[in-house]
Amino acid sequence: MATSYKGECFCGAVRVEATGAPEAMGYCHCGSCRSWSGGPVNAFTLWKPDAVRVTAGAENIATFKKTELSHRQYCKKCGGHLMTNHPPLGLVDVFAATLPMLRFSPGVHVNYAETVLPMRDGLPKLKDFPKEFGGSGEAVPE
Repeated sequence: MATSYKGECFCGAVRVEATGAPEAMGYCHCGSCRSWSGGPVNAFTLWKPDAVRVTAGAENIATFKKTELSHRQYCKKCGGHLMTNHPPLGLVDVFAATLPMLRFSPGVHVNYAETVLPMRDGLPKLKDFPKEFGGSGEAVPE
């Protein structure tokens, strides 16, 4: 049986569960993620949509779509951020902080050309996105 990771919004009204292993984990440095997260970088975990389910409080989820690439979901009661659906990519980003028992093991930095917090951790730093996600795939120096 696959491992599952449970999490919830800030107030606990919405509960989510991710099963198996994420497709990728890393950091996003783009201005949109920084603005949405309220931090200098966003820690992401990407999952196939069928690996993520809302187990309680679906009626409390609201969605904000600034672009068709990112459908950001949050709790209507507390404003706690939960996840971002990326329909064109066929992936869901469940914010790393939403799944406290998941061992966060980042493998890449994306949109590093926009960083406001340089991170010298030896991980690959991509100017934008990997080629398979519509980006240049171009690496930038640490």
